[in-house]
Amino acid sequence: MLRRTLAIAVKELLQLRRDPRTALTLIGMPILLLFIYGYALSFDVQHIRLAVVDQDGSRAARDVSEAFLRSGYFDLVLHTHDVRVLDRLFDTGRAQAALVVPPRYGVDMVALRPTTLQFVLDGSDSQTANTILGYARQIVASVSPVVRAGAGGVVAGVPLVWYNPDLASARFLVPGLLAFIMMVTAVIATALAVVREKERGTMESLRATPLVAVELLAGKTLPYLLVSFVAASASLLVAHLLFDVPVRGSLVWLACVMVLFLAVSLGWGIFISTLADTQQVAFQLGLLSSMLPTLLLSGFIFPISSMPAGLRIITHIVPARYFLVALREIVLKGAGPATWWPQVVGLVIYGAAVLGLATFRTVRSL
Repeated sequence: MLRRTLAIAVKELLQLRRDPRTALTLIGMPILLLFIYGYALSFDVQHIRLAVVDQDGSRAARDVSEAFLRSGYFDLVLHTHDVRVLDRLFDTGRAQAALVVPPRYGVDMVALRPTTLQFVLDGSDSQTANTILGYARQIVASVSPVVRAGAGGVVAGVPLVWYNPDLASARFLVPGLLAFIMMVTAVIATALAVVREKERGTMESLRATPLVAVELLAGKTLPYLLVSFVAASASLLVAHLLFDVPVRGSLVWLACVMVLFLAVSLGWGIFISTLADTQQVAFQLGLLSSMLPTLLLSGFIFPISSMPAGLRIITHIVPARYFLVALREIVLKGAGPATWWPQVVGLVIYGAAVLGLATFRTVRSL
C-alpha cells in the first residue's frame, strides 16, 4: 500500500517538475498575494488632517497638542483660538478632526482637578472615525494622567496594550491573510490536479490498477501538501521581514497546526475534484467555496462575535475559523496548546468529515 501511494506521489512530483509554471505559481503566488494585500489592506489611518483650537494657551495645552503631532498619525492644518472656524473646516474637508482645549485646562491639570478635552471628528466614514478616535484616546491618556470619569472624580489613565503595543493593523491582518491565501491556493491546486487526470483520460488507466481510493488520495495529496507547506513557510518569513509580524510561540507547534490546516484544505480540494469534470468548473467551485467563506466568515476581517446568531453557527463549517484563532494565539501571543487545542479538535473533525466524503465519492468513481 505504501509503495503504491509513494508511486503516485512521485508521479505527481514529476508532473510538477515538467510543469515549472504550476510549481512556481503554487509557491510564488501566495508570497505575491501577501505582499500586495499586506500593503493594500490596512485599518491604519495616516496623515489625519487635524485642527487645534487652543482656548487656554497654557503649557499643558501645548503639550497635549504636540503629543498629537508627535504620534505620527496627525498633520496640523490650523492652530487657532476661535472654535467657530470648525464648521468651515469640516464642510470643506480641510480637517478630519479637531482638538479643542478648553479655558483653564492648564490650571485644572496643575491642581489635579477633572478636566475635559473635546475631540471633534468627521463621522461620514465611521470606520475611519472609530480608528481616529482610538488614536486620540490613547494619546490623551498617555499625556494627561488626569481624565474626567463622570461623577466618579479623578482616575489615572495610562494605556497598556499587550501583544500589539503600537496597534499596527498589519499584525492583526497578516495572519488572516496567511490563512486566506493558504486555503485558496491549496484547494484550487489539488482540485485542478485531480480533474486534470479526468480531462487527459489517465483516470481511466488508474481504475485498471490495484490502487484503492485511500492510496490515490494520499498519493495525490502528499506532493501538494509539501509544496503548500513550503509556500506557507516562505509567506510567514516574508510577513516577519516586511510587516514585522512576530512569531512568539513554538515553531514546532506552528508547523503542526499549519500542516493540519493544509491537509484539511487539500481534502476539500479533493472533494471539489469529485464534483467537477473540467478544470474550469473545478477552479470556479474551489474559488467560491474557499475564498468567500474564508474572507467573510472566518473572523479574518469581521469579528464572529458581532455576527448574527445564524451566521455564527455557519462559521463552524469554515476551517479557516479554527486555524486563524490558533495561528494568532501562537504567532502573536506565544500561547501553548492548552489555549488553542479546541481549534485543533475542530480542524480534525472537519478534516475527517471532508476526507470521508472525498474518499466515498472517489470509491464510487473507481
